Amino acid sequence: MNNLMELLETRRTYRRFEQKEVSREILDEILQAARLSSSGRNAQPLSYIVIRDKEKVDQVFEQTRWAGYLPPEQGQPKEEERPVLFVAVIQNLDINKECDTDAGLAISNMTLAAWNHGVGSCIIGACNKPLLSEMFGLKESQKLHSVVAFGYPSHKSYIQPMEKDGDIRYYLDENRDYVVPKRKLEDMVSYF
Repeated sequence: MNNLMELLETRRTYRRFEQKEVSREILDEILQAARLSSSGRNAQPLSYIVIRDKEKVDQVFEQTRWAGYLPPEQGQPKEEERPVLFVAVIQNLDINKECDTDAGLAISNMTLAAWNHGVGSCIIGACNKPLLSEMFGLKESQKLHSVVAFGYPSHKSYIQPMEKDGDIRYYLDENRDYVVPKRKLEDMVSYF
């Protein structure tokens, strides 16, 4: 995708995936995009754990919750729809105890780099962080920020202008594609 605004508009959250491997070259680009992200004071407090092995991906998946606005039977990916890899975002507390901004920038870079190759993603904070931290062997100076699921989407996800009732909840249309209500620009911006 050569058009940045098209990339930004179409990089949505994807929650159902084809069971097709993401190449090492694309994964390396995703990780490089995280490395290149801006960091407060250039402190660079983040590190990453890649989970690609199918058995380990399944173990991580079992500790995640998906699509909180939907009933589990609609939002939770079925076995044949699960992501093919996860990247865990790890904070180094000795460098910076509060680095949500750094994590957000790095995750944004990763998901955009992935989508540039047609690889969808889902950022997951709703997970069993204590158990995953233990699984990953994190030290006391490390904290699991989130995990990001990746894979080639098996559904579509698109933006729709938010209705006047202000309902922000995404939903599935008749094709099981995600519809994501977004506020209009004029409802979000004022000039001083």
